[in-house]
Amino acid sequence: MNVERITDLNEIYFPKLGWRFHIDPTAFTIGNFSIQWYGIIITVGLILALVYCFPKMRRFGLDADRTIDAVIGGVIGGIIGARAYYVIFNWDEYKGRGLKAIVDTRQGGLAIYGGIIGAIAVGLLICKIRKVKFLPMLDITVLGFLIGQGIGRWGNFVNQEAFGTKCSNLFCMTGGTVQRYLLDNSTHLDGDLILNGYAVGEYEAGNGAIELFAVHPCFLYESLWCLLGFLILSTVSKHRKFDGQILLMYLAWYGAERFVVEGLRTDSLYIGNIRVSQALSAVLFVTSVILLIVMFFRRKRDPESFVLYANTKESRQLIEESRRRRMGVPLEDIHLDDDDDFVPDDSDDDDDEDSDILGDDDEDEDETEAAAETDEDDSSDDETDETETDEDDESDEDNKEE
Repeated sequence: MNVERITDLNEIYFPKLGWRFHIDPTAFTIGNFSIQWYGIIITVGLILALVYCFPKMRRFGLDADRTIDAVIGGVIGGIIGARAYYVIFNWDEYKGRGLKAIVDTRQGGLAIYGGIIGAIAVGLLICKIRKVKFLPMLDITVLGFLIGQGIGRWGNFVNQEAFGTKCSNLFCMTGGTVQRYLLDNSTHLDGDLILNGYAVGEYEAGNGAIELFAVHPCFLYESLWCLLGFLILSTVSKHRKFDGQILLMYLAWYGAERFVVEGLRTDSLYIGNIRVSQALSAVLFVTSVILLIVMFFRRKRDPESFVLYANTKESRQLIEESRRRRMGVPLEDIHLDDDDDFVPDDSDDDDDEDSDILGDDDEDEDETEAAAETDEDDSSDDETDETETDEDDESDEDNKEE
């Protein structure tokens, strides 16, 4: 779809929907320091992920007090990893520009896969130090990833980046910054503007007239996919069969989407002619699907060997110690037997609340029925006593008459 030329770099246009936005990437300025919408949006995604994950730690058998160090380390590792991944595979752009240009992320330049790798690497290192179980921690962490990715991708919208090739669907977009990128980086070939092997526009050799195409909003596809994935996996997490299941499902879910969407993008990171993120997505998808199938069959053959960490004595002990420590209660006399009943704290889940409410109603009904039966027994006893008394009185009168 051909679109009009846009000279305002801050204008974003969805031609099929008729939507126009004028968004300055700089949210506000403090002195000489500018705060970018990109950073604000990513921060909001991070905060929402933390707000969701911390109250759910106990469901996965984890002590929130122990995991907080791993979370902080994972956030720092994720930022460093995301930037390092982008710079390494885009080194020609940063070579010779100095350290300041390398660490400046205010205009974008963070790679999701680098962030995931960095967050997991640093987070697991701290988990080992703090004696936090890896697989349950990764299960809850990837749910946070989906929230952060789903929200954070809108930073790409503001910066007009992470877009794709020629598009004609309902959500196709263009913009001033998008068009400048296409014009600056494309080459002329047989009447077409070519960028990384894809036609992004047309030109007339005689008069130099250029028409650009609308492009795929890849940021939007990934945002919607991640948020949908969060809804699905957060529901599955309540009924997971083994630790690590949600991690593998996340890798399969995100890998499938990223493989497809990365093939549409015009700004992919390459090694030779191979799109780095697309190749990695294919590997993650295939590997995680195979592991999921293997684990489900193994659990079917031997279910007793697949005990969730949340149901183990070790998990209960650590959570109870943390609870007593917060209350200022001595840690002595904590004796949890394997036969002790234990249900992870899911008081924030609607399903569990409903079951609790239904359970209370059943108990009330049972108590009411029991009370009614007791009353009936009492009344029966009273009637029997009255009958016996009347009979005794009649017998006395008969004796007197005799």
